[in-house]
Amino acid sequence: MAKTHEELIGRAEIDDLEAILSVTNTDVDEAIHAVEDNAAAIFTWDYEKGAKPKLNRLYEKAKHSMWDGEKDLAWETEVDQEAVVMANAMQMGGLGYGMDLSGTCFEKWTEKEWIELGCESQNWTLSQFMHGEQGALLCTAKIVETVPWIDAKYYASTQVMDEARHVEVFAKYLDTKLSGHYPINAHLKLLLDDIIADGRWDMTYLGMQIMVEGLALAAFGFIHQLTTEPLLKQLLRYVMSDEARHVAFGVLSLQDYYTELTQAELRERQEFAFEAAVRMRDRFLQQEVWDRMGLPVKEAVEIVQMSPERPVFQQMLFSKIVPNCKKLGLLDAGDGWLRERFGELGVIQFEDWADTGEEYEAFALAEGDRRSA
Repeated sequence: MAKTHEELIGRAEIDDLEAILSVTNTDVDEAIHAVEDNAAAIFTWDYEKGAKPKLNRLYEKAKHSMWDGEKDLAWETEVDQEAVVMANAMQMGGLGYGMDLSGTCFEKWTEKEWIELGCESQNWTLSQFMHGEQGALLCTAKIVETVPWIDAKYYASTQVMDEARHVEVFAKYLDTKLSGHYPINAHLKLLLDDIIADGRWDMTYLGMQIMVEGLALAAFGFIHQLTTEPLLKQLLRYVMSDEARHVAFGVLSLQDYYTELTQAELRERQEFAFEAAVRMRDRFLQQEVWDRMGLPVKEAVEIVQMSPERPVFQQMLFSKIVPNCKKLGLLDAGDGWLRERFGELGVIQFEDWADTGEEYEAFALAEGDRRSA
């Protein structure tokens, strides 16, 4: 029997704002967060390298694509965060562009408040990227343990190094170029906990490689295009070159495996993908920013949701996820349940965009990109 929205995402309506905002992180001061990992570590005595040729090719590509977060990025770049906020806003038409703010909590805001909001939003966004990359670090280490094929273990080991590098550079950028950290968003935390706690190796792939990494790749691309800050643009470009391989790893690993599953098993994967999609969308409401700035959170979110670029941004986040789910057969498995859910989210239009199974080559860094080379 199909699960209801209440069972999957804790509310009847996808866009129930009060229910979304009621999910908060109550452990903002904790330094350590433990999640029980229910997976079994799997050894394989079949060491035939290249038994899965596409994974082997990805592994060889990864070995030659490593970059150094200390040496290859231009950390000497001076970053004036307020100037960056102004420059980015001008690209979008100006501070508060396109919104009728009369009678709202933003009505009497001066340029100072808008710049403060931009700085806090940057701090929040990069903080969530950093937390998500640590989630990927843990999940990929888990994949090394749990996946049954040697070619996948080899590749996943390179991704562990990639993710450590990503956590490192986002943390350094936050510490040395921006003006503060934010704790992990509650919706992201719940999703990462679910992915790590699930004992099935393919759910780790689906949750992290397809859903979280797929959304990250799209979000990084969006911000890479938007930002006027050269160091962040360079950092994101380097991270994107890795992330495209990571998503491809998920697609290539799951594509054949999912053809062997029963309809009931596929429905479980569809439901997991939908739950992950909703949680990731919900985290981008930035409720922690509005709270820190002393604004009525629900009112602020409702107003910002009306900005012209907001719907485009929220939809574009799924531009990698939907075609990859289609390639895995999840979109139309059974009665097309996931197709309907993605239709409710307003993102089904991306189904025929390029999937990431082979697209990672387009994201590769050019030979001259690495400064230490």
